[in-house]
Amino acid sequence: MGMVTAAALLASSPQTPLVRGYLPGLPRLRLRPASPCVSALRSNNFVQRCYIANVEVDVSNVNKEEEAFDDHPSLPPGCSIPVVNILGDVLDSSPFPPNDSAQHHADFEELPVLSEGEQQTLAATPAHPAGLYALYASYLFGNLVEQLWNFAWPAALAILHPSLLPVAVVGFFGKLSVFLGAPIVGKLMDHFPRIPMYTGLNAVQVATQLISAAMVIYALKNAGRTSTSALLLRPWFIVLVIAGAIERLAGLALGVSMERDWVVLLAGTNRPVALAQANAMLNRLDLLCETVGASVFGLLLTKYDIVTCLKISSALMICSFPILVMLGQLINSVSCHALDSSRTPSDESICADLLDVRKIVQNGLSSIKHGWNEYKQQTVLPASVATVFLNFNVALAPGAIMTALLMHRGMFHFPSSNLSISEKCLQISNSCLTGISPSIVGAFSGLCSVMGLVATFISSSLVKRVGILKAGAAGLIFQASLLSIALTVYWAGPISQRTPLLIFLASIALSRLGHMSYDVVGTQIIQTGVPASKANLIGGMEVSIASLAELVMLAMAIIANDVSHFGFLAILSVSSVAGAAWMFCRWLGNPTDEQRELFIFDPHFQLQAT
Repeated sequence: MGMVTAAALLASSPQTPLVRGYLPGLPRLRLRPASPCVSALRSNNFVQRCYIANVEVDVSNVNKEEEAFDDHPSLPPGCSIPVVNILGDVLDSSPFPPNDSAQHHADFEELPVLSEGEQQTLAATPAHPAGLYALYASYLFGNLVEQLWNFAWPAALAILHPSLLPVAVVGFFGKLSVFLGAPIVGKLMDHFPRIPMYTGLNAVQVATQLISAAMVIYALKNAGRTSTSALLLRPWFIVLVIAGAIERLAGLALGVSMERDWVVLLAGTNRPVALAQANAMLNRLDLLCETVGASVFGLLLTKYDIVTCLKISSALMICSFPILVMLGQLINSVSCHALDSSRTPSDESICADLLDVRKIVQNGLSSIKHGWNEYKQQTVLPASVATVFLNFNVALAPGAIMTALLMHRGMFHFPSSNLSISEKCLQISNSCLTGISPSIVGAFSGLCSVMGLVATFISSSLVKRVGILKAGAAGLIFQASLLSIALTVYWAGPISQRTPLLIFLASIALSRLGHMSYDVVGTQIIQTGVPASKANLIGGMEVSIASLAELVMLAMAIIANDVSHFGFLAILSVSSVAGAAWMFCRWLGNPTDEQRELFIFDPHFQLQAT
């Protein structure tokens, strides 16, 4: 009777962990490592099975269910499936004869499982490696053209008008469009086929980039010197603001789709090391595109005028669209059409309702409300909120505010006009000796970029060694600690002196290791915890809230616009990063049952279980 109970439990509970657990009162089952062929089969797909006898089955909807199994790979050539003859024994209601116990032990001994080495190999092997390579190519090419344009339009507006207000206005409405439009676009992407949505977003982005380039070229050729208020009311500038806002929203929607949805399907949600490596590669490509895009446009400006540079950029945008569409089709074809799978039912009716122009305001408000409700109910909410908190750090990070601090905090003392040439040269020399040279400012920006690139390699190694949860906590604690050192140095004395200044800048640069590490790891945590049917909705909502955080900090910077108020902004920045670290560590130290089930393979919970 003991073996009957064991077999019944095994048949009715397909999720029972056979490798580490055992049934009380019964001898432990000895399980053999799987053969290579079986390992290859299970490395591509895990299927849970249970068997039920004497039941009536309605097969009228079988065709609908079969679609979910179309993507399962076929067996490798030469592989055979080991058959364990336990079905008849389990379904037989009569007790096992005492002399048959040895036979049933032999049956269970034939049940293959993955060895520890095979499990590690599986975790590091992408589900669709060819699809990932095609995704990298598409991400690199599309991001390079986008970064080129992101550097081109501010440079053109700066040449057109000396004030920073036109650039600030275009940037503000771009952030505002993301805050308001990201939830509805995310919801639309969750209910619309991936490839058509990808093609449509690329078309919208390229079209708005071309419209913006045309408006700037028109202004450079026809507009004269005008006041700032008059410039903001020009029709071409209004069109530029609208086109720029739509372009920013489409670009972020493409980023969310690739970084939160596509890469998860291609790498595999149950393959944490492969997913961490894929996320790290996308971050490396992003950093590379930021550097190369600005360098390419700067090189063009040294050889051509600004109008010619904009025309060259427009030609690249036109050529990029068919290439990106082709790459999108290639990703889907080499990954066995994994991107064709539907995520939610009633896609057509929901999409038609969302695209109804007459209900655009109602749908927008409804999407924001629905997105917020889904966002706050996710299992990995603290990890997502920590990502939002990091966006409040605009002071102790490479950017416009840090550059303004270095330029105005007694770094460069320009000589008075009533001095002689020799006295001016002497004063400039003394200023560079007591303050900071432009080369150090450039080295600071370069070091921050290098630290971000190094962090993409460190993050995947951390995930492999300690798991994604502890890797995320390590990144946040490291960033908060170094920013606290930078804040202490700033308040301890004037940073115009060389030694405190170098410690201040080095602490900020090194903190980028923690920042970018958590950026990679936090993305993977959210990818693991958010179902595919809500990936774009929750991802869009997170981007929307992050944009709101940036808008709040930019408003604080506008209010506290004097350089003497930088310490206040620095305190807010450190507090936000420390709050993110505290929130994540508290979530990690008090896990729920749902969290344990979600990250069941993470070493943190496996260690607690033992």
